[in-house]
Amino acid sequence: MSIPMEITLSNVTNEEEAEEEKSIPEVAVSQSVNLPLLAEDKILVSVEVCLNPSSTARIEDVQTSIERMLEKRSLSYADGPVPVPIDDQFLVENVQRISICDTDEWVENHEILLFWQVKPAVHVFQLSEEGPGEELSGDGQLSSFNEWILPAKEFDGMWESLIYESGLKQRLLRYAASALLFTDKGVDPFLVSWNRIVLLHGPPGTGKTSLCKALAQKLAIRFSSRYPQCQLVEVNAHSLFSKWFSESGKLVAKLFQKIQEMVEEDNSLVFVLIDEVESLAAARNAALSGSEPSDSIRVVNALLTQMDKLKSSPNVIILTTSNITAAIDIAFVDRADIKAYVGPPTLQARYEILRSCIQELIRTKILTDQQEPLILPSYACLKEKLNAPSVHEDRGPLELAKQLQEASEICEGLSGRALRKLPFLTHAALTNPNNCEPSKFLQTLIETASRELSELCS
Repeated sequence: MSIPMEITLSNVTNEEEAEEEKSIPEVAVSQSVNLPLLAEDKILVSVEVCLNPSSTARIEDVQTSIERMLEKRSLSYADGPVPVPIDDQFLVENVQRISICDTDEWVENHEILLFWQVKPAVHVFQLSEEGPGEELSGDGQLSSFNEWILPAKEFDGMWESLIYESGLKQRLLRYAASALLFTDKGVDPFLVSWNRIVLLHGPPGTGKTSLCKALAQKLAIRFSSRYPQCQLVEVNAHSLFSKWFSESGKLVAKLFQKIQEMVEEDNSLVFVLIDEVESLAAARNAALSGSEPSDSIRVVNALLTQMDKLKSSPNVIILTTSNITAAIDIAFVDRADIKAYVGPPTLQARYEILRSCIQELIRTKILTDQQEPLILPSYACLKEKLNAPSVHEDRGPLELAKQLQEASEICEGLSGRALRKLPFLTHAALTNPNNCEPSKFLQTLIETASRELSELCS
């Protein structure tokens, strides 16, 4: 999981770095970690740089300054923020935050990547503050889709807040990178087939739609140098069904014609999100058996035809979600490159979700504690501390973490959405919410979770 960033503040010269690298033996890279080394024996680590809303600096200038800053500092890499250097006036005026991302994919056992092991990939971006734009359907009643310019302020921080089983988010990032690379390299699609379609399926409340939006946001940042313009189009499936027989298929074709116009710009990357895709791609055998309207067959046929047309456009990725995978037409399922199951959170995920909630309530001072700032250990760190306790360690955070683990065990069966709502319900249940310590809050949270689960079962 994420661990705090460690920074050595002393600056070193290039000559000192070179001498230090020479003094490090070739076997210095941790042998316990299977690291993806580049040709020059460097690990590619993403550094995301968010510009201030008022910044007018050129992306290239900011990127050069960040790379120069990273070269000058003796820095260890782990997920988390990097302070904007106060001695660099250009960065202070233009940069809102700097973040190291995704090192946990390569690092196990809480080891830290050292500066000589890393080649930073700097991604500079500026958040769009525009809200979603709407496109009205033919009858003027329902919006056929919502459109965002990415990266959007509305989705800022969403990727980091989503907690799943290990590797799911990284798997999706690697898939998108491969899909765009194969296109850019001109791989013959008749010899190697890929459709740029993702299907996330699982029970309601597990964050499938949020993950799609967060993935589009993350890819817009990562591929900004290749595609400076990015859009997210969220299809309103219910607006595509007409009360007039046979009109629904025409509405689907009309919608995708607008999407086709968007992807004609070579420097624009378009993400199409279809939530609850089973409403559009219902299995046609159900319609043939008479249990579904026959017009749904035309909708499925139109959807598949339009998706096949988009396959020839290299700069579009289709993201879909489903709560009922068995209801989706097999032809659509077969077209999806990735079919990822997003299930209820595991014990570790439940702990990390609740931990992030508690830390946010401490940050905003809704929860008060004498030992500020209170930082609860991650789930993996907690296991290590319980297995090998230190006599010098402050027992306060550890005892609270054990309480949090108990709460996480009790919350088995709650969705991620319900877990995020639980701290609010807990606070509402407090008799004295104005002065609540974390320990008392966690005890009430356990009681609230038990009540929520009993209501689910009744």
